[in-house]
Amino acid sequence: MMEQSGQSDKSDMSDRSDTAHRLIPKYGGYRKLRSFQTAQLAYDGTCIFCDRFVDKRSRTHDQMVQAARSGVQNIAEGSMASATSKKTELKLTGVARASLEELLLDYQDFLRQRGLPLWDKNSREALAVRGRYLPDPSDKSDKSDKSDPSDPYGIRQASPEVAANTLICLINQASFLLGRQLQKLEQSFLQEGGFTERLYRVRSAQRNTRP
Repeated sequence: MMEQSGQSDKSDMSDRSDTAHRLIPKYGGYRKLRSFQTAQLAYDGTCIFCDRFVDKRSRTHDQMVQAARSGVQNIAEGSMASATSKKTELKLTGVARASLEELLLDYQDFLRQRGLPLWDKNSREALAVRGRYLPDPSDKSDKSDKSDPSDPYGIRQASPEVAANTLICLINQASFLLGRQLQKLEQSFLQEGGFTERLYRVRSAQRNTRP
C-alpha cells in the first residue's frame, strides 16, 4: 500500500546523520513519527470498535485492544531506546509491526465470520479512507473531519462493515510506514553501528587529540 499523504516521514531519523559523531545522539521524538500517529489512530478506533461490536467479557476484546496498544507503545519505546541500543529499537519496531499484523487478522476474521465484505485496497471506499489520512502537522489546511476529534474516522457511528474496513485501512497504512521505518533503521545501523561503535569512535578521537 502506497502512502497517500505525499509527505516524507516526519521522524527523528532525519537528525541521525547530523549526530552520528555523538556518543548519545538525539532520540525520542516518536510523536512526530507518522507511523506512531497512524498506529495511535488505529488504537483509539479499536477501543471504540471493540466496545461497540465485541463482547467486553471475551478474550478477543482484550486481545484486540492490547494488540493495538502494543503497536503504539513499542514504537514509542523503540524510539526512546534508540540512543543507546539500535538493536532494541529495531526489535521493538518489529514487535510493533507484528502486533498490528495480529490486530489486522482479528479484523479480517471479524468480517469473514459475519459474511461481511473485505474492501479491496483500491476500492472507492478504501481510497476514501486513505484520502483522509492524517495530515502533516505543519500543514495548516483542514483536511479531516473535526466534528469529533476523538473519533476522526467516525467509528462510533459506522456500521460493522465500514468500521472494520476503515480500521484495516489504517492498520495497513501504519504497517507500511513501519516497514519503511525498519528499512531506514537497518541502513542506519549498518552504516553507523550502535552504542559500542560510537563509544569506540569517541574514545579514539579523544586519544588522537591528546598532546
